[in-house]
Formats: sequence, C-alpha cells, structure tokens
Amino acid sequence: MNYHLFHLINAAAGHHDSLDDVLEWCAVWLIYPLGAVATVALLLGLRSHGWPLLVRVGASLALAFAAGQVVARASNEARPFQTHPVHQLIPHDPGGSLPSDHATAAFAVAFAVGVFLSWRWGLLLSVLAAVIGFARVWAGVHYPADILAGAVIGGGAVLIIALAARVLAWRAHQHRPRAAASNY
Repeated sequence: MNYHLFHLINAAAGHHDSLDDVLEWCAVWLIYPLGAVATVALLLGLRSHGWPLLVRVGASLALAFAAGQVVARASNEARPFQTHPVHQLIPHDPGGSLPSDHATAAFAVAFAVGVFLSWRWGLLLSVLAAVIGFARVWAGVHYPADILAGAVIGGGAVLIIALAARVLAWRAHQHRPRAAASNY
C-alpha cells in the first residue's frame, strides 16, 4: 500500500517541468518560510501568552526530533530511490527514510502553534507542512508513510508537552498557599 501510493504520486513527477520546479522548491525550501511564519505567529502571541508559549513550542519540537531519531534508528526502511525506479527530482543521500525529518519538524511546529497559540495559525502551518510532505514524496525521497510517521510523531510530541504543562500547572495550583481563613 505504501509503495502503491508512493508510485501514484511520484509517477506524475517528471512530466511537467513548471510543476516539478514548484514542488522541488517546496520539498527543499518551504520549511524555511514555514519557520518564518511560525516565528511571526509566536512573536505576536508572546505578549498575550508569555514565555511559556515559546517553551512549549520549543519543547514540542525538541521532543519530536528526539522521538524521530529513535524511530529512525529502529527502522530499516530505505529511501524509495534506493529500492525502486523513481523520478528523483532532488538530490539526497541514501539512508533511512522513516520518518521524514522535514515532516516531523513541520508538523510538530504546526501542531504546537495550533495547540498553544491559535488554531488559525496552526491550520495555516499544517497546510504548509502537508505541502512539504507531499512534495517530498513527489520528489522521490520519501514514502507517504514516512510523512505520516512524521505527522504522528509531531502530534504525539505536542500532546505529551500539553499534558505535561497541564500536570505542572495543576501541581503548582495544588501547592499554592491558601489564604488564611478570617476569624470574624
């Protein structure tokens, strides 16, 4: 199924130079505009949400990256161009394919901004992350499951950080000194 879906997407590559150029750019460079949009959103949200916003988004990205590295070491999935004839549109070193680092980072940032700041910013960033993932498959360097794994890892990391933030907030509330009872 993974290869079949990959083949459906990648088979269209290499036939329309203008479309290939756009998707090649998205596969390699769109991660930077995504980061810039996220930075603008976070800076705008800093005033109302404070530093915990940046800590939560940063922790989500760090946790997603660490989890992605663990999954990559446990996986033996080769890149599509290593095992199949593909339309490889961008150069890439051979190696592990699962998960996509680009997708993991893009979805982690998108979901974190969506959960901790604004669903609207998160939706915009999620669309950009999906385009990056699609473009990586189109370009022949990832399978669709690599992109899906990156999205799941990114979402899981955000969920863990969100739960940890709630637990920490609850514990801080529990340990807050209560006001002395008045003796009237």
